[in-house]
Amino acid sequence: MSTIKKILSCILSLALMLSVMSVCGALTAFAEGEDEENYETGDASLDDPRNQDNIGEKELLVVSFGTSYNDSRRLTIGAIESALQEAFPDWSVRRAFTSQIIIDHVMQRDGEAIDNVREALDRAANNGVKTLLVQPTHLMHGFEYNDLKNELAEYADAFDKIVLAEPLLNIDRDFDMVAEAVVAATADYDNGETAICFMGHGTEAESNEVYAKMQAILTEAGCEHTYIGTVEATPSVEDVLKQVQAGSYKRVLLRPLMIVAGDHANNDMAGDEPGSWKSVFTDAGYEVECVVEGLGQLPAIRELIVEHTREAMAANGLEASAK
Repeated sequence: MSTIKKILSCILSLALMLSVMSVCGALTAFAEGEDEENYETGDASLDDPRNQDNIGEKELLVVSFGTSYNDSRRLTIGAIESALQEAFPDWSVRRAFTSQIIIDHVMQRDGEAIDNVREALDRAANNGVKTLLVQPTHLMHGFEYNDLKNELAEYADAFDKIVLAEPLLNIDRDFDMVAEAVVAATADYDNGETAICFMGHGTEAESNEVYAKMQAILTEAGCEHTYIGTVEATPSVEDVLKQVQAGSYKRVLLRPLMIVAGDHANNDMAGDEPGSWKSVFTDAGYEVECVVEGLGQLPAIRELIVEHTREAMAANGLEASAK
């Protein structure tokens, strides 16, 4: 073969390879996009991102991990923020998410701008806020809570006072109140034939022990048909399945033990894919019902978070309100 023919052959081969790669890339991107948006998240315009300026001198910043599920965001995080604003009308309630991935996704998909923690702190400082109280919606003192504490320390000189309130599960009273709330929310299913299973997130931090403590409280309270597991730690779904199989249940109820009902609740718990909690229990022969509602939708949970804020104000000599 002549040199020219060899060159032309190489060029044609390269062009064909690039064409195939381009098609494959397009198909992959299409498939990923279809998978990513193969669900209804709700109307983002109904959500208030609480990123307004003109804050005043007292700000109550509500910090959450966040979720791209618009309805759940409004019904959980948004409801918590509204409850705090109603309880403390003299304070300006604002929002911050810790997940930049979620913030970017919501902005790209829905055009809704949500502050990350640093943006929210800069906004507060630029608006002349003197007293900043931060109320997290985190479940426990885990990595997220500690990261938040460290980030706030960098802004110690930007405000006259910064106060960080406690996460949902802090003292024994909190565990008792959350246990009462989840038992009340599932009371209609507690018929002896249904295993009531809650899926928490789980963490590698020592704070993962909150799930075992909550299980112990529920068991001691006589909730023998209620089980708690996690999606990313222990107890795992396999651990929960073994407990359920030790009983004589016909049905399984699945609910998230998380503030929001986001990706984990919709996919890892209620999804139809192999490995989801729904699939695991269905394959084991149980009739499965999923209630995809975050803890933030329960009034008792919102009231407990409001109480944490009130206690943080009292402990730091801050004025709350008449409510």
